[in-house]
Amino acid sequence: MMKRKLGIVVVILFTAFSCGKDSGDIIPSIPVNFQAALSDTRINKLNSPGSAVVVSGYGIAGLLLYRDAAGQYHAYDRCSSYQPQNKCAVTIDDTGFTVTDPCSGSKFSLNDGSPVKAPASKSLRTYDAYVSNFQLFVTN
Repeated sequence: MMKRKLGIVVVILFTAFSCGKDSGDIIPSIPVNFQAALSDTRINKLNSPGSAVVVSGYGIAGLLLYRDAAGQYHAYDRCSSYQPQNKCAVTIDDTGFTVTDPCSGSKFSLNDGSPVKAPASKSLRTYDAYVSNFQLFVTN
């Protein structure tokens, strides 16, 4: 009976400590509600498919907005998913297909926010992005 109780305690402690290890690698979720006309100078570059822009003042480290070749809009938080507590903001690469975390060298795809170069192993935080009546909306 004593061995069983000890075994249960060990399993609980192991689970608690192993879950806590990843908790620092999660980009916090905060409300985002961005809206702009497609003609707005902050985002008018998105009128061309394959373009990306940065908008400050939203999310953790600002928004990264991307319009893919098919014309779909994507929105990500600029906060890198690698050690997000550092709030290192990704920057748009010259290729136009990836962004880079200047603090760690991690790279992420603009198509889906997934990591394409280590040390990052988690995707960027995504937001919903859609166009209605010539307005771009980004929400979560």
